[in-house]
Amino acid sequence: MGTFLDSVPFSGIIRIRDMMYTVKDPYRLDQGDVSFDSPDTVKTAMHRAIDENRTHYLQTTGLPRLLELLAEKLRAVNHIPVGGPDEVMVTTGGIHGLFVICQALLEPGDEVVVPDPEWPPAVGNILAAHGVPVPCRLHEDLGWRYDLDELASKIGPKTRAIYINSPNNPTGGVLTRSDLEQIVRLCEERKLWLISDEAYEDVVFEGEHVSPASFPGAYDRVVSLFTFSKSYAMTGLRLGYVLARDGVLRDRMKKALFYTASNVASVVQFGGIGALEGSQECVRAFRDELKARRRLFYDGIKESAAGVLSGDPPAGAFYAFLRIDRSWQPPPDITNPSRSWAMTEFLISKGRIGCVPGVDFGANGEDHVRFCFARDRAELTGALDSMRVMFQGSKVLRF
Repeated sequence: MGTFLDSVPFSGIIRIRDMMYTVKDPYRLDQGDVSFDSPDTVKTAMHRAIDENRTHYLQTTGLPRLLELLAEKLRAVNHIPVGGPDEVMVTTGGIHGLFVICQALLEPGDEVVVPDPEWPPAVGNILAAHGVPVPCRLHEDLGWRYDLDELASKIGPKTRAIYINSPNNPTGGVLTRSDLEQIVRLCEERKLWLISDEAYEDVVFEGEHVSPASFPGAYDRVVSLFTFSKSYAMTGLRLGYVLARDGVLRDRMKKALFYTASNVASVVQFGGIGALEGSQECVRAFRDELKARRRLFYDGIKESAAGVLSGDPPAGAFYAFLRIDRSWQPPPDITNPSRSWAMTEFLISKGRIGCVPGVDFGANGEDHVRFCFARDRAELTGALDSMRVMFQGSKVLRF
């Protein structure tokens, strides 16, 4: 790639992290990380792997036992007709999985229709593969879902794939079964690939999670991406997985995997085996607690943000993507022309509250900010108390 990487932007989240390290006692609602600890089944399996010296090279696509468990899970839970473990491969987290998919699937100049707003590394990975992201608006009044006619209008002669992320980061929008059926049908009619990012499959509060590869005949042209990060609180351990039926595509993905990782860390893979072989009660417990934190945060926003920030609770994922009231103006010492960046700088510098500007997720995200409500309750309450002081305690903070 060389100098080509100069044209691939960093996510603004990197800048936010740097800003947060300058803040004393910050509220880290900027990071998409849960406060839960990984379940004991994961930690025990990893300890055992270390004690047994399981620290050597492994098969590139993953431990056979882990791949077997993943194939079983994908058939039983996601209803995807996986033929065998050879159709699955593990990656160092979801972002690496998407890199592997894009490198295997895209030719220079290929267009990929992406949601707007969307997690910045999705666009970055397409660009890194010399592809061209084509944004398609998610509509807030539709629950952050597509107008499907608008989605179809984005397809052109250079379109290679549609990328979807449901539940969506940053909005929490969840595509319905009908949405997904129509998107799959559109891909079949236009002979496109569908990249389905299902990182938040276990964090759905309203509606249902549906894997598009489960529809009859769809698995032939759907490449699916999953991660252990959110379901099992394993964000720092970096374990994800991808699957595809097409053998040529899988061979390419395996090469991209080998040349970037050789194999995923052995101890981490044993942790994944522990997660899948153990009780799944933690997945339900995490979701229930996240739902309670969602309620706590949104009730607090109504009380603390004085109408400056507002929005409906998300159907899935664990982010609050809130609108900035048009009447709000930043104080004179904050001069960023982007309102979402101005609000972010204001909240960080004046309130110690981490968040991410909506425009970092796409042009359609401007005038919004994203908070993560997966932090512990004390941190959420502290951020809300700080907001109350900022927005209600002194009228000079609004101009």
